[in-house]
Amino acid sequence: MHSFVRNLITEWRRLGLPFNDEAIVVAVSGGADSMSLLLAIDDLRRRKKLDLRIVSAHFDHKIRPDSHTDLEFVAEFARDRGFEMSHGEWKREAGGNLEQNAREARYEFLRSTAAAVKAGYVLTAHTMNDQAETFMMNLIRGAGPDGLSGMKPKRAIDNESVAGEPFLPFAEPEITVVRPLLRWAKRRDTENFCLENKVDFRRDPMNEDLNFRRVWVRKVLLPMMEEANPKIIESLCRTAALLSEPPASAVSKTASSKPAEGSSLDLAHLKTLEKPALFPVLRDWIKLNRGSLRGISAKHTEAIYNLIHSRKSGRLAELPGGEAVKQEGRLIWRPAKA
Repeated sequence: MHSFVRNLITEWRRLGLPFNDEAIVVAVSGGADSMSLLLAIDDLRRRKKLDLRIVSAHFDHKIRPDSHTDLEFVAEFARDRGFEMSHGEWKREAGGNLEQNAREARYEFLRSTAAAVKAGYVLTAHTMNDQAETFMMNLIRGAGPDGLSGMKPKRAIDNESVAGEPFLPFAEPEITVVRPLLRWAKRRDTENFCLENKVDFRRDPMNEDLNFRRVWVRKVLLPMMEEANPKIIESLCRTAALLSEPPASAVSKTASSKPAEGSSLDLAHLKTLEKPALFPVLRDWIKLNRGSLRGISAKHTEAIYNLIHSRKSGRLAELPGGEAVKQEGRLIWRPAKA
């Protein structure tokens, strides 16, 4: 058994993924990462380690004029290996952030595909490189601990919102996004696994466009950082993992001082909290009312902190997707107008 396949089955067990009698959706773009994941799953299936209904899901963003060739490539591979195939196309509207809107549309397609085949899991092929890039992008924009903790190996798909509006969860089945390569595979591992198995993969020319921030981080920033630390990818991933597990003392302090959840908070109580205890409370409150923390950075939490301690009433702090308003001794959340 190839070490790549062995690592995958080990992580599969660690993540509690099923081995039989269930359906799983695998997001496949045609790139080396997703092709290596599908190839390794096929290896495990042929070895009788997995007995699952595997649905290969490809989403065409229709950004490139030749993007249909990616679909044809993935569909041919799925057909040759005996996988089911699902595909969707992005009906893009003008305006907004291209990268964020594309990501949101892709996850909505994956969610609807999983619901249609009654799959409890959607697998994506994010690697350690993706985690490191996400960490640096969030650091640049001034994210708080949630953003710097990066992507999670396992997460409910209704928390994968981008624009601040949460996806409405399906009652049956519960759908979870799982990233089985995130904690151990790097991009060179996925490429080498494909090459060793003589399996081709697609190369998106947009991944060379430095106008996209992620591409700039990948092609310019991280290589510069590697000059100082050749293991910068591992270091950034380790930092993200540490931030995803806050110290027990901090959790205990926050929990003991956290007011009851609701659409408004008591200002008198909030004023008694120091920043280390207050900021997690505010972020939980924002997430409760807004549905996610996507796009929320430290500057937004700082703006609410300043609002809490302002002597003037009726002031507000604007945030993506809504605003925090100080009114009659309460901190009130008001959604953005449609």
